[in-house]
Amino acid sequence: MKPEHLPLLNSVSAPAVLPDGTRAVVSVVRPDFAADSYVGQLWSVPRDPEKLPRRITRGFRDTAPAFSPDGRVLAFLRASPGGKPQLHVVEAAGGEPQALTDRKMGVSSFAWSPDSTRIVFASREPEDGRYGTVDGVGSGAEDARLITDYKYRMNGVGYTRDKPLQLFLLDVPELGREPWVKPVGRGARRSDSAAGNNSTGNDDARRDDAGSDNSEAGRSAASGGESGGFPEARQLTTAATDHTGATFSRDGTAVYFVAALHEDADQDLATGIYRVKADGGTPALVPVPNLGAQTVSDVRESADGRWLFFTGQDLGSTRQDFVAKNTVLYSMPASGGDATALSDAENMDVAAPGNTIGLRGQDSALVLNTAQGTVELLEFSATGNHSLLVHGDRVVGGAEDGAGTVFLSYSDAATAGDVAVLEDGQLRLLSDFSAALRTEAGIIEPQELTFPAPDGYPVHGWLVLPPGKGPHPVLLNIHGGPFAQYTTAFFDEAQVYASAGYAVLMCNPRGSAGYGQAHGRSIKERMGTVDMQDVLAFLDGSLEKFSSLDAGALGIMGGSYGGYLTAWTISQDHRFRAAIVERGFLDPVSFTGSSDIGWFFGGEYVGSAADQVAAQSPMATVAAVRTPTLVIHSEDDLRCPVEQGQRYFTALKQQGVDSSFLVFPGEDHELSRTGTPHHRRQRFEHILAWWAKYLPTDSNRGESS
Repeated sequence: MKPEHLPLLNSVSAPAVLPDGTRAVVSVVRPDFAADSYVGQLWSVPRDPEKLPRRITRGFRDTAPAFSPDGRVLAFLRASPGGKPQLHVVEAAGGEPQALTDRKMGVSSFAWSPDSTRIVFASREPEDGRYGTVDGVGSGAEDARLITDYKYRMNGVGYTRDKPLQLFLLDVPELGREPWVKPVGRGARRSDSAAGNNSTGNDDARRDDAGSDNSEAGRSAASGGESGGFPEARQLTTAATDHTGATFSRDGTAVYFVAALHEDADQDLATGIYRVKADGGTPALVPVPNLGAQTVSDVRESADGRWLFFTGQDLGSTRQDFVAKNTVLYSMPASGGDATALSDAENMDVAAPGNTIGLRGQDSALVLNTAQGTVELLEFSATGNHSLLVHGDRVVGGAEDGAGTVFLSYSDAATAGDVAVLEDGQLRLLSDFSAALRTEAGIIEPQELTFPAPDGYPVHGWLVLPPGKGPHPVLLNIHGGPFAQYTTAFFDEAQVYASAGYAVLMCNPRGSAGYGQAHGRSIKERMGTVDMQDVLAFLDGSLEKFSSLDAGALGIMGGSYGGYLTAWTISQDHRFRAAIVERGFLDPVSFTGSSDIGWFFGGEYVGSAADQVAAQSPMATVAAVRTPTLVIHSEDDLRCPVEQGQRYFTALKQQGVDSSFLVFPGEDHELSRTGTPHHRRQRFEHILAWWAKYLPTDSNRGESS
């Protein structure tokens, strides 16, 4: 695989399953160099093996499909080039999609009501005078912001208090109705006259007479109204904080959601479950008497309406102790009462990326579990029984049940994303969206390995070995997080580097997710200790086991926490010919005030005492670095701000270390995963050029600049 093969990476969404279980619909999205964006459409994937998947929409970027409970309508999000995602619906049998929203900042998520007549959706509501709400007032001309809280920015979003994520509810129109036509001429005057009973012609009066109570909720509720061709959306929430995970109660009278609405919410990481009537009102906290502070991430009522499922992390007595806390699935009576932990808090982590609670049967939930380099699919009953539905060397991306049939999307070593159905405990593949990737780019299958650390602790990981007998230069890759994991699934970075002639090593040292809570918490206030020992032990074990690896040609690289551990390691171990430090957590001191999570992250991971922080800080030990280093950062990174990379690069230059600083405009912390296709390709090209300079292979000799 080469950088130019990025457009072959088809990402497949969680499936939306027709209620009769005969087919699923997924979104298939890929990077596109011509558009310099991500494009994709919806595909119908039949269960019948005699029928092939087919593309059913032709939008620029169609995502997040969801069938109405009665199976008649398919809702999804559509974004035009340069535009925001808007809610659309189309008849399940096919037809022309109809837009339901025209929100200035788009729609981020939505859920159907049980009777298939309404949809609740989340959308950022901008403060008047900001984000283009007033013509001619650009970002540089907006009023100053007075900041009084810790929580005021988020990576990938920017400022949050002046555009909180609010919930709206709309009635889904009859799809067979006469389409709205914009009136012109005398028709427009008649339409204006009919809009209200006020004859003054005042715009504000017309809006009031058209049905708005002119309250804040009423002012921001409409996204065009019927006069603009869009159904009126009624605003359900108004607090200046994000409201997420909205779902209906099973009787359709209320909406559950997750938010931090408690007093002093700016001082901790706790979120709670709230319930608001679907016809409006004040949200009410759903109390969970037997649990302490939790970061709740998702909530869903069981199909029979008797149980409330939710996922959460225990924050301890400080209400901030998030380090390597596994996410737990709970159930509680929907009528109120104590919660019961369904998953094992020590050994299960049901917070796999993108994981939401699915329903199966009358009282069961489907969740994903992060497990030793894989992601499994589990089913839990509300009373505590559970079964492992899908496991093995794959990463399940999402699953949904229809009439007792479970469809799922997944990735593994041979595919970036595909759809399968679970039948008699076995998976049957229904798609092959990575066929071109395998044939045109080629995929090298990773080898699973485990080696002991100096204290005997097992370190689990993989080797992606390039073709040929070697000796191959070696790249030691370190993942971010740190409470994350490398997996068995297809990984574009490892494939690109291996195809260029490098042996790629990836492991999950202590601090990683998927190996139990004790494994993850072992580096709390001890960063750069056993985690560094583990990655170096994995390197040493691989060099000893494989004679095709060149022990004299070693490179080390990583992003975010991986950037941290790379920078820390090259200050302690000087065997590496070169290093790449990307979007790193490099100075806990300045990180505290510059990062969106700085007010709590560093203190929880490295502690607060000055000598304790310095003992774990790459900036405090940068004077010991002699390894040539490429520092990569994005200008709009709010998670590990660009000042981290700037200061580290400057320190290296001042002490004469051969170093370069690669900066990407307009990108944030997610550059390597969701940055523009042009920048992702450029990033790969610069990385390969850096390695060609210090670790040349037979395929790239003479290519470095």
